[in-house]
Amino acid sequence: MAEALKHLIGARNATDIADALSSAWTKFPRDAFLADILPRIESLELMQRGQLIADAMYLHLPRNFAVAAPILMATLPVDRRPGLSGWSLLAFNQYIAAHGLDHVEISLDLLKALTPHFTAEFGIRPFIHREQTKALSIIGQWADDPNHHVRRLASEGTRPRLPWAMRLPALVKDPAPLLPILTALIDDPEDYVRRSVANSLNDIAKDHQDLVADFVGRHHKGASAERLWLLRHASRTLLKKGHATALANFGFARIDGIEANLRLAAQQVSFPGVLDFSVSLSNKTGQSQSLMFDYAIHHQKKDGTLSPKIFKAKSLTLAAGQSMTFERRHAFRPITTRVYHPGEHRLEILVNGTSLALETFILTASGGSADTDAAQ
Repeated sequence: MAEALKHLIGARNATDIADALSSAWTKFPRDAFLADILPRIESLELMQRGQLIADAMYLHLPRNFAVAAPILMATLPVDRRPGLSGWSLLAFNQYIAAHGLDHVEISLDLLKALTPHFTAEFGIRPFIHREQTKALSIIGQWADDPNHHVRRLASEGTRPRLPWAMRLPALVKDPAPLLPILTALIDDPEDYVRRSVANSLNDIAKDHQDLVADFVGRHHKGASAERLWLLRHASRTLLKKGHATALANFGFARIDGIEANLRLAAQQVSFPGVLDFSVSLSNKTGQSQSLMFDYAIHHQKKDGTLSPKIFKAKSLTLAAGQSMTFERRHAFRPITTRVYHPGEHRLEILVNGTSLALETFILTASGGSADTDAAQ
C-alpha cells in the first residue's frame, strides 16, 4: 500500500528546519520550537503539518517579517552551500503567505529564491490576490530569469484557476495582465515551462474563449514545432467545444456533409468493464476535409443528471467520398477523481466539435446488479 501523503512531512523535517534556523540565527530557540511541534505533528494531515511548523516559526522568529526574511533566506541552498529543500519548505510557503503580505518585494524575492528547491506557486498567490498590479510587475520580470523553475513560477503561479490553489477572481474576470508574461515564455527552451504556459492559456479559455483563440491565431504563423504543440495544447478546451476560430487555427472547419455511424458492442457494461464501440465516418462531399474526431461519455451523476467528459480520439483527413471505420475501447475502472453511478449513460461522437451520433448504454454495478448506490 502506498504511504500516506501526510508522511511527506514529519518530525525529521521539523528537526531539519530547527537546525537550519539555528545555524542562520544563533538566537533561535530550537528546543522550544520543536516542543511546539513534535508532540502534535503525527496526529495531523499533510497541510496541517506544514501549518503547524509555520505557526511555530511565527512564534519563535522575529515578529518583524523584514527581519525574519533574511534568516529564512540563509537556510536555502546557495551554490555549493547546502540548505533546506523539498517538503520542509511547504511551511515556508505558508509562513510567508500569512505574515509577509505587507512586504511584497521582500516576500516575492524570498519565494523566487525558494522555488528552485520546492514549488512556490501556492505561496505567491495571496500576493497577487491582494496587490495584483504590484505583484505582477515583479513576477513579470521572472520570465527572463536564467533558472527555469523561476520562469515556470511566473506562468504557473499566476494561473487564474490553478488546481488545488486559491482562485484569483480578478484574473479570472480579466486575464489581460497575464498575456505579456505568457507571450514572453511562449518559446521558452524548457518543455517544463512551455507546458505551464499552455495550461495557463487553457485556464483562461474556460472563461474567455475568443481571447485565447485570437492569441493562438496571432502566434501560429511561422511557429516552431514546439510552439505549435504549446498552442494546440492551450486550445484543447476550445477544440473540444468546437470553437470556430480555434478550429480554423489548426486547419479544421465547420463540417459539411460528414456522416457518422455509431455502433455499440453491447448495450450494457458491468463495472468495472469496457465499452467497445465502432464509428464509421463518411465524407459525402466532393472535397477533402480535415477532421478532428472526439467522443464524449455522458456520466450519470448521483442526482440522475448526466455530465459529459470529452476524450480525444483522432485527427484525420477524409478525401471526397471516402469512409473510414474506427474501433475504440473505453474502460470504466476505479479512479480517485470520479465516482461512477449505475444507470443510463450516453456515448456521443463529436467531429470538429459537432455532435454527429449518440447512443445510450447502461452501466451496472459489479456482477451486473444496479441496486447499489454507486460503483466506486
